[in-house]
Amino acid sequence: MQTDPDRPTRPSRSPRPPGEPRWVAMFHDPASDSWRPAAQSPDRTPVLYAIGEMTQAVRARGDEVTVDLWGPRDGAWERFDPSTAVAPAASAPQAAGPPPDDGTARPGHARHTERMADRRHQVLMAGLSKAGLFDLAPDDEAAVRTLVDRVDEATLRRVAHWLARSGAPVE
Repeated sequence: MQTDPDRPTRPSRSPRPPGEPRWVAMFHDPASDSWRPAAQSPDRTPVLYAIGEMTQAVRARGDEVTVDLWGPRDGAWERFDPSTAVAPAASAPQAAGPPPDDGTARPGHARHTERMADRRHQVLMAGLSKAGLFDLAPDDEAAVRTLVDRVDEATLRRVAHWLARSGAPVE
């Protein structure tokens, strides 16, 4: 069977990580056609945070991302779908841009306004990540920026709380 060299192929599934079961993000390296552990922890939260951060960084370079998430279940290894795993993976804040100059700006005011916009962005992205939405499309990013620009921090924190609750595991 011949393969088309111009057609990308999905790499094989990642191998099970060695050692005791813990949370491990395995990223595929297309250059060497191999899998490597990129983040690992006994807790799921930091691993999923790392998946979100690394996914954004790799996509920002224009590369495709292939990641598998391994974790413990009943003392054994299990592969999880990273797109549906629940985790607070706060994304790197993106500046909302400078506020319009109405002639009343004080020195340092623009920097404070930018920091607050970054903080609101971070809060909203953390909530989306907790709901399992850490890989956003350009339209989603635009919606986040619109909310950051138009909604106060207390309201965004409430929305982030709702999102986090929606993604919380049922006990």
